[in-house]
Amino acid sequence: MKKIKLGTSDLEVSNIALGCMSMGNKTTEEASKVLHNALELGIDFFDHADIYASGKSEEIFSEVLTPSTRDKITIQTKTGIRKGFFDFSKEHIINSVEGSLKRLKTDYIDILLLHRPDALVEPEEVAEAFSELHKSGKVRHFGVSNHNPMQIELLKKYVEQELIVNQLQLSVMHTGMIDAGLQVNTKHENGVNRDGSVLDYSRLNNMTIQAWSPFRYGNFEGLFIDNDEFPEVNSKLEEIGDKYHINKSAAAIAWILRHPAKIQAIVGTMTPERLTNIAKASAVELTREEWYELYRAAGNELP
Repeated sequence: MKKIKLGTSDLEVSNIALGCMSMGNKTTEEASKVLHNALELGIDFFDHADIYASGKSEEIFSEVLTPSTRDKITIQTKTGIRKGFFDFSKEHIINSVEGSLKRLKTDYIDILLLHRPDALVEPEEVAEAFSELHKSGKVRHFGVSNHNPMQIELLKKYVEQELIVNQLQLSVMHTGMIDAGLQVNTKHENGVNRDGSVLDYSRLNNMTIQAWSPFRYGNFEGLFIDNDEFPEVNSKLEEIGDKYHINKSAAAIAWILRHPAKIQAIVGTMTPERLTNIAKASAVELTREEWYELYRAAGNELP
């Protein structure tokens, strides 16, 4: 499993991570198989959030994680989403972390992300919460999820710690952050810059992008792998997969990993066999031509 460096930190982690959103729906026996299979594959990064299965995902994870393994892996969790609203208040951030620490049965969280932007954010409060958590050793690194560059800049004005990652939706069928950069100076609808050039911003500021939902299209509309609505992209994924002896899902991950931004892919499958096949993408490097072929097969036009 290839490693990447996360942002400006000294963390070197697998370029494919396991997203644990669905782990709360598994038995401890099933979760144990998922976790240990991931470790055997060389996956050492596990992504959580306080809201995943109302905290159950973190609980199940801790039940199957052996103490000797804790310091060999990186655990990331997120905070800020509450029922019907977002909350970046100091009180909520600290309470959320305390809850995650308890459920995960650990003394520290490697990375804490602010999950989705809070329109009522008071960055001074975020800064106070981060500093308190950092000084106490309860959180070692910080980042954001689904934030645009100006929202990040606002936080950085007050927060002392480096923001090392931004978790964003990205797949070959969800390419907004790439489209706008290709359609510069055109009237094409994909030329509309909806995210403030977050991809270029991340590269300029050494923030690692973590790609969530790498097999979905639209806003949680569904999976595109083996979906009859998308024959062209599936055909191209199969063709490229055959060349590299990987399946279509792995080819879709290889497309993400090929980008020079050194993006980390968050894969949420709870099926060991599927994860084993997807993990093969870590060692595959698509050619420039293959990357663009997949981009066009997904329905994207070049200027």
